[in-house]
Amino acid sequence: QVQLVESGGGLVQAGGSLRLSCAASGRTFRTYTMGWFRQAPGKEREFVASINWNGGRTYYADSVKGRFTISRENSKNAVYLQMNSLKSEDTAVYYCAAELTGTDWSKGSWGQGTQVTVSS
Repeated sequence: QVQLVESGGGLVQAGGSLRLSCAASGRTFRTYTMGWFRQAPGKEREFVASINWNGGRTYYADSVKGRFTISRENSKNAVYLQMNSLKSEDTAVYYCAAELTGTDWSKGSWGQGTQVTVSS
């Protein structure tokens, strides 16, 4: 298990950018697939992006492809989500998650979330 703390959320105008960070504890960070999820008011939590242990494979939700980029720095126990061309529909609480295989996030570790608000 790892402990995760997100940061970098805030208020931004539509078309702007934000970079979210997730700091992880534990020496086994590099073995985890990392993911970003989000939950908008009144909606279920949804997948945003994931990255495998060495950064060689990334996956994105269709809604963010071409606008968001996930990356990681194993030497710093950190994962990032660069969000460009933000839209009002990107407004949500964003969560960082860690799971060994990236196939069953319900078994993973989760952060407390960081709020992203995009004003139109």
